[in-house]
Amino acid sequence: MQPGKELGFWMCTALVVGNTIGIGIYLLPASLAPYGLNAMLGWAVTVLGMTVLARVFARLAREFPSADGPYAYIEATSGRLAAFISIWCYWVSCWITNAAIAIGVVGYLTKVVPALADVSPALLSLALVWLFVAVNLLGVRAGGGVQVATTALKLLPMAAIVLLGAWLLVTEPATYVKQVPDTPLTLEALMAASTIALFAMLGIESAAVPAGRVRDPETTIPRATMWGTLLTAAVYIAVSSMALLLIPQRELAQSGAPFAELLDDFMGDGVGRVLAVFVVVSGLGALNGWTLLVGELTATMARHGSLPQPLARLNARGAPAVALVTTGLFATAMVLMNYSKSLVEGFTFLTLVVTAANLPLYLFCAFALVVLWRRGTARLPGDLLVLGLLGTAYAVFAFVGLGREPFLWALVLGAIGLPLYLLMRRRRT
Repeated sequence: MQPGKELGFWMCTALVVGNTIGIGIYLLPASLAPYGLNAMLGWAVTVLGMTVLARVFARLAREFPSADGPYAYIEATSGRLAAFISIWCYWVSCWITNAAIAIGVVGYLTKVVPALADVSPALLSLALVWLFVAVNLLGVRAGGGVQVATTALKLLPMAAIVLLGAWLLVTEPATYVKQVPDTPLTLEALMAASTIALFAMLGIESAAVPAGRVRDPETTIPRATMWGTLLTAAVYIAVSSMALLLIPQRELAQSGAPFAELLDDFMGDGVGRVLAVFVVVSGLGALNGWTLLVGELTATMARHGSLPQPLARLNARGAPAVALVTTGLFATAMVLMNYSKSLVEGFTFLTLVVTAANLPLYLFCAFALVVLWRRGTARLPGDLLVLGLLGTAYAVFAFVGLGREPFLWALVLGAIGLPLYLLMRRRRT
C-alpha cells in the first residue's frame, strides 16, 4: 500500500507548533533555574538560531519538492552515509522525546488528578506512550486531527500566562525585580542554558519529516515551517522570563510544575490546577505529534533501505503499524531506565541527549544549502550561502554548548547505527 498525501497546511502547522510547544516550556524553567539570567539570554540565542534553521528547512523543501523529507535532502548533497547517521540519530531522538514528554506530562497530571499521585509514575508514563501509539494506528489523518485540536487548546494556557504577565507589569511592575537571580552572567553559562532551552524548540522540522504525506509540499512545508516557528518563538519570548523572575531561584529549581505554582501564588489556590489541565493537553498533543512523526520517519527510512523493510508496512488504515509499535517499545525502555532519577533530573538528562541527537540533522541540512550554492544548481540561489553558513554555525555553537557528555552521547548514538548501515548496504548490493 502506498502512503497518501493526507497532510495539508493546517495539519503541518499544527505539527510544527504542537511538537515544538510541548511539555518542555513548562518544565524547562526548573532545569534552567541554576543559570539565572543567563537563561533569558539563552532563550534569545535559541529562538534566533532556530528561526534560521526553520528558514533552512523551508528553502530545502522548495529546492527538493519531490523529496520525502530530510533524508533525501542530505543524501542528495552529502551522501548516503551522512544521511543515514543524521537521520539515525534523529530517529533515536524521536522515541527518546516521547519518553521525555510522557515523564513530563505525569508531573502535571498528578496536579490535575491528585489521586493519581498514588499510582506509579512509570506506569502512568507508559500508559500515555501506548495511548498515542493506538491513536496513530488509526491512520495519519486521525493523528493529524488530534494534533490540530490539541494545538488549539494548548495555546490557551500560554495566553493566560501572557495576560498574567501583562497585568503584573501594569499593576505591580516591582514584582519583576524582587527576586532577580544573582547568578553571574558568563559565556559558559549562556551556552549551557541556550542548549538546554534548545530542547523546547526542537520540532521546527516537523512539517518536512513526513514530506511524502504532505499535499503540495513545495508550498505547504515552507509556509507551515515558518509560520509555526514564528508563532512558537513569539509564545516562548513572552512567557519564558516570567518563571525566572517571579519564582525564587532555589524554589524554581525543585519545582515539578512551575507555572501551576506561579498561578497559585498570584491568582489564588486552585488556579494552577486549571492551568495544569491545559498543560497536560499540551503535553499529550506533543506526544501525539512525535508519535505520528517517528512512525512516518521509521517507515521512510525503511523505504530508503536504511531500516528493515517490514518497518515500512502500512496497515489497512494507511498507518505504519510495525514502525509505531517498534518505536513504542523503545520509548518504553527509556521511560523505565530514567525513573531511577528524580523528575527534574531525569527530564533534564533526556533533553540533553535528545538535543545532541537532533544536531547532526540540523548541521547536515544547513550544510546542504552550502553544497547547493557551490554546485550552482539551485533554482533560486538568493541567500543560500549566507543561510547555510548561519545554520551550520548555529549547529556547531549548540554542539559546543552541550558540553562533553551529551556530545559523546551523540557520537555513541551515531556509532551504534553504523553496523546496521553496513548490514543494510550489504543487502542492497
